Amino acid sequence: MKNKVLVVDDEQSIVTLLQYNLEQAGFEVLTAMDGQEGKRLAETQSPDIIVLDLMLPQLDGMDVCKQLRQQNIMTPIIMLTAKDDELDKILGLEFGADDYMVKPFSPREVIARVKAILRRTQIQTEAAADNDESDEQIQIGKLAIYPGKYEAYFQENILELTLKEFELLLYLGQNKGRVLTRDQLLSAVWNYDFAGDTRIVDVHISHLREKIEEDTKKPAYIKTIRGLGYKLEEPKGE
Repeated sequence: MKNKVLVVDDEQSIVTLLQYNLEQAGFEVLTAMDGQEGKRLAETQSPDIIVLDLMLPQLDGMDVCKQLRQQNIMTPIIMLTAKDDELDKILGLEFGADDYMVKPFSPREVIARVKAILRRTQIQTEAAADNDESDEQIQIGKLAIYPGKYEAYFQENILELTLKEFELLLYLGQNKGRVLTRDQLLSAVWNYDFAGDTRIVDVHISHLREKIEEDTKKPAYIKTIRGLGYKLEEPKGE
């Protein structure tokens, strides 16, 4: 079966360009030209990935992303921004986007990003079907990570994580107690050039802390090592 890509953009030329190139690359493509329609298709058509413009009529990309995540729809989202604006990038990531691209971009780059994310999603699905691998567990305090299932639990409650949040948590868990620089995390989890934009790591760390820390200002699990990066460690007293 073909992977299904939902493209949401209000510029017809961009929609046509992406649809043609994605179809040539072997994808099934759904399209929408406003946020409301994009959100409806995301809810009803179960796309494998969403390419979502930031500036949209009726409902902007930020709100579409935020509302889908609130419904626990964790479909990977690549956010498109019209300008190289730091605030737009960070807001998109904070609302649950997995990745972002700045216009203008080449269709080849979009396809490469889409394929990279879908490869990881496929690994997740295949691993979850493998009962032997699914038994593997990383236990750190009240946090349990299951690499084979692509699942994580805190205090025995399953965590609702995006693909990138899980991959970041898993990499930290696999390197428990080790200080990892932002560049190391960027390379290991995102595995392509973000031109040194390590803020994407900080945003995802913040998301994880909100889900596993009792006090995000005094984290017990994910520690900031000033001037270096982060490490995930066993909380004291557990």
